[in-house]
Amino acid sequence: METIYSGLTQLGGKTELPASPEQALLERVENPQADISYCVRFTAPEFTSLCPMTGQPDFAHLVIDYVPEKWLVESKSLKLFLGSFRNHGAFHEDCTVSIGRRLVKLLEPQWLRIGGYWYPRGGIPIDVFWQTGAMPQDVWIPDQGVPPYRGRG
Repeated sequence: METIYSGLTQLGGKTELPASPEQALLERVENPQADISYCVRFTAPEFTSLCPMTGQPDFAHLVIDYVPEKWLVESKSLKLFLGSFRNHGAFHEDCTVSIGRRLVKLLEPQWLRIGGYWYPRGGIPIDVFWQTGAMPQDVWIPDQGVPPYRGRG
């Protein structure tokens, strides 16, 4: 019996972490609630990538909010995609915005925003924010809830 989940290739079994974001397969499913507007939030508090200059690890707390149209991102494929950045060298801005743009290309959502709350590098935290346009007025979209970095006090 064919369902909206029939085409998924990564769900339900062991799947290796992709070697790079370019090799990661993001999958989508039809939105069974496409007749209404609502917000979906993914939080990745342990996101890692590599500094492209030093090869040292960088850490971030990512928050992705989107208002779907026809498609939803399959969460395991998103987890694997985000995990593929572990061995990927890029600046904070590039990582954050490229994740948002890749999701927009896949999902064609009504609206999407991503907040990248990066932990300090060289004593300076870098926060990166990107969204596709004005926030929809008819959907409850809570604050991302990540306070500015305060260090020890």
